[in-house]
Amino acid sequence: MELLECRLEIDDLDAFVADLGPIGDRHGVTIQAFDARYVADRAHLERAVEFAARAIERGENVARDRAVEILLYAAGRRQIDRALEMGVGEGETRAVVLVDGSGNSDVDADGAAALDEIEGLEAFDKRASTLERQDSETLCDFFEITDTERAATVASLSALVRERVALLEVEK
Repeated sequence: MELLECRLEIDDLDAFVADLGPIGDRHGVTIQAFDARYVADRAHLERAVEFAARAIERGENVARDRAVEILLYAAGRRQIDRALEMGVGEGETRAVVLVDGSGNSDVDADGAAALDEIEGLEAFDKRASTLERQDSETLCDFFEITDTERAATVASLSALVRERVALLEVEK
């Protein structure tokens, strides 16, 4: 799995999403773009990819598309509409674009080529560090992590978000 931390300026969301699918198909990788405010850290997305791959392997996936299954796990939800809130939107967005080679932990030359192609899209503005700081308020609101829960544990916010991803697996 590779992550492209960047800024996107999306004029037409449907066109942007429509561009990602063929790039993934050409290079044999799965691509999913996230609004960085909803991503706790790299481990959050690694866990989502792991659970999505396992669900697909077992035939327990909800979504037909691997990218959507990863999105569902990253969001810790089975409702696609609610999970889509984690995706990018029109306008300027701090983003994280995930590129994963069909369950392989490493992205090979095809994945690197896919990343290059993503950087060539009109919506791509520039590489930018987008995971260096968390939007705690957004993460707590989206993942329904209460102040009481945070006070009751020494676990980091990132760990609590990963717990939500893992709980989706348990709640199926």
